[in-house]
Amino acid sequence: MNITVFGGAQPKEGTPAYEEAQLLGSLLAQRGHAVLTGGYMGTMEAVSRGAQEAGGHVIGVTCSDIEEWRGTRVNAFVKEERKKKTLLERLDALFDGCDAAIALPGGPGTLTEISLMWNLMIIQSLPKKPLILIGQGWDFIFDNYFIEFESYIIPENRDLLYFAEDVREAVKTLES
Repeated sequence: MNITVFGGAQPKEGTPAYEEAQLLGSLLAQRGHAVLTGGYMGTMEAVSRGAQEAGGHVIGVTCSDIEEWRGTRVNAFVKEERKKKTLLERLDALFDGCDAAIALPGGPGTLTEISLMWNLMIIQSLPKKPLILIGQGWDFIFDNYFIEFESYIIPENRDLLYFAEDVREAVKTLES
C-alpha cells in the first residue's frame, strides 16, 4: 500500500520524536509499503530515512510555495519527488495518493492535514481509508472535541478516525 505520513517539521535527528518517526518509516517499508510524506525536514525526513534505509520506496510530495517561504528543498532520502505549486495541490496529492494515512504529533499543519482529510472523507469527496493518529496528544484533543461538540458530530464520522498509542500500534492497526 501507499501510506501517507503527516507530522511536524520541528523534530531533529537524535530526538525521541525523530527516532519514532524513523521507526515508523522502517516498519512500513519492512512490510512492503511505500511511504508518502511532505518531503522536507523533521518527521518527514525521519520517516523517509527509516523507509529508505529499510529498502522501501519513498515519495516526497513537495511544493514551490513552501520552498519559497521556507527556503528549503526535498530531503536526501526521497526517491521520487512529486512537486506541486501550491500547498492545497500538495495536500490533495498526499490524500489521493495513499491507501491509508498516519499522523504523528505535529503542529497546525499536521492538524490541518488531519482535519481536511477527515472532512473530505465525511463529505465523500475522498474515499474512506484508514486515518490513524499516533499519540496521547491527538487522543486528548479529539476526545475533548467530541465531548464539547457532541451534537455536531455523528458517530459514523468519529469512526473514520483511529487512535494508536505509538508507531507499533499504528502499524498493527493498519494491518487489521
